[in-house]
Amino acid sequence: MRYHVGNLEEHKLLDLYKGMLKPRMIEEKMLILLRQGKISKWFSGMGQEAISVGVTQALKENEYILPMHRNLGVFTSRNIPLNRLFSQWQGKQNGFTQGRDRSFHFGTQEYKIVGMISHLGPQLGVADGIALADMLRRKKRVTAVFTGEGATSEGDFHEALNVASVWNLPVLFCIENNGYGLSTPTNEQYNCEHLADRAKGYGIESRIIDGNNILEVFTKVDELCRAIRKRPRPVLLEFKTFRMRGHEEASGTKYVPDKLMKEWGEKDPISNYESFLLEEGVLTNEIIETLKTEITEEINSNLQLAFDEPAVTCSESKELKEVYQEFDYQDIVPEKNATEEIRFVDAISQGLEQSMYRHNELIIMGQDVADYGGVFKITEGFVSKFGKRRVRNTPICESAIVSAAMGLSINGMKAVMEMQFADFVSSGFNPIVNYLAKVHYRWNENADVVVRMPCGGGVGAGPFHSQTNEAWFTKTPGLKVVYPAFPVDAKGLLNTAINDPNPVLFFEHKGLYRSVKGEVPTDYYTLPFGKANILKKGNAISIVTYGAGVHWALETLKNHPEINADLIDLRTLQPLDTDTIYESVRKTGKLIILQEDTLFGGVASDISAMVMENCFKYLDAPVKRVGSLETPVPFAKPLEENYLPKKRFETELIELYQY
Repeated sequence: MRYHVGNLEEHKLLDLYKGMLKPRMIEEKMLILLRQGKISKWFSGMGQEAISVGVTQALKENEYILPMHRNLGVFTSRNIPLNRLFSQWQGKQNGFTQGRDRSFHFGTQEYKIVGMISHLGPQLGVADGIALADMLRRKKRVTAVFTGEGATSEGDFHEALNVASVWNLPVLFCIENNGYGLSTPTNEQYNCEHLADRAKGYGIESRIIDGNNILEVFTKVDELCRAIRKRPRPVLLEFKTFRMRGHEEASGTKYVPDKLMKEWGEKDPISNYESFLLEEGVLTNEIIETLKTEITEEINSNLQLAFDEPAVTCSESKELKEVYQEFDYQDIVPEKNATEEIRFVDAISQGLEQSMYRHNELIIMGQDVADYGGVFKITEGFVSKFGKRRVRNTPICESAIVSAAMGLSINGMKAVMEMQFADFVSSGFNPIVNYLAKVHYRWNENADVVVRMPCGGGVGAGPFHSQTNEAWFTKTPGLKVVYPAFPVDAKGLLNTAINDPNPVLFFEHKGLYRSVKGEVPTDYYTLPFGKANILKKGNAISIVTYGAGVHWALETLKNHPEINADLIDLRTLQPLDTDTIYESVRKTGKLIILQEDTLFGGVASDISAMVMENCFKYLDAPVKRVGSLETPVPFAKPLEENYLPKKRFETELIELYQY
């Protein structure tokens, strides 16, 4: 292995050696503890230390880095206290996730590290968002994100590179090409000679670097970082290396040919660099022994601290409380009493616009949201007021943009991302339910993201533009779900959603956009989550619904004035105002729940179950649920009318009333 010292001074040469030696010695100790059953899992980075250490030392301490589970050298290079790392791996309270996640699945703002999730791909888009925030603030910073060669086959990889290219983001995409994705060799994963060649398709630069040569890694990455800080742009780096141990220790390495293992064993980054430094007189055997003694003592003393720490304690109230970031809701009333009658769509637009003025670092992203104003014209005219830096057209890549919104939040900004249609959220489902929803519970990071969800049927748009899929998200702890039915609620609740540091799915029924009008305060105001609105009061029956169902229920009651009903508009589904529901049921003794979604597994089912558990003795009749047919949403008008539950609701309501 050839080393080129260049302008590096002796102290830096030694720093790089120490930087690699420390994670290697920690890992050797962890493998012993794994066999002793004192840690549960280990993903080895042996043989890859030069990449983690070289890249991290080339970055500044205030620049974010997003490592994977083989990048122990990133964490040690950022000088994270070892006792906290050891506590993390043992599931102790002093770990970064307090026992809620394992190994390297954590982040820490203090050390500017954002850990992975097991789904791998989304963190590439998160890096885009972090870099975007730096670029918008005109901070000359680089963001580095790691991935293995296996994850480059995921769609998130391609989406993230494309977004970084289109927006010219200062991101280093670091591929650790270590030969195998678990047991699958690279020739069964991709059909090109070098992964770096893929950069050409995105119009970005790339480099191939010997990932086992610490001087090559550090000097080339350092040079690139200096250049990117001056002229922001993405660069794809392919580090050629090898995984000397299994995917994780239980996997073993029997699938690796002995010849290949021997060949790469001779390229060990630490032993080769050590020999070079000895030859150059920079290192001596005495220095090596001293370093190993110091590191051994540091490992053992910090291990003892972690071992002495008691097992994590459980508290139901604490666990439930920390799923969400605490939100100090501020009830803001309009400064003036002035109102105007506007459409639902205009109320959404007003709320967005006034929030953009209120939050200088709020970014709107989505397909066609800039000059075109979005397909529903909600952001029409926003570019002239806020500029294209804050109102951003995106490529068609929902997953990467949700992830980028998460990155903006990590770097201290707010994001509103528009799903052009709620149906398309399936393409961005993973980062919503596995990243945004879980990030606060896992490592105390907020996801200050609102995902706008134009949804609903009744407009002849067919199976892929008509779904109302709120139940996908009410099931997921960590998400808030809002679903207004009136313009005044839409504006106030949207303002609250943007203020809330937690991820919010904000459902906007397309059929209400231009068909429903109402008086709305012209000034900025907020409305609380988790507070239903009682639209009508009665003693005979309770009707619980939301979205378009509210208007169907109002029309039905208008046609049947003899039905004396409580009509409850939920407004938010997570949090859910169960108190209002229970109080109404205790009064009326009858409950019917109307939703536009298909019936099975929907919100109505959970409300029904909760009422049966909490109000059974007050019921005078079975709880009724009404929803759409168990089919995809059809296109033709007669089919769609048959699909939607409006007529069935009328029949069921009368039957329950007469029960």
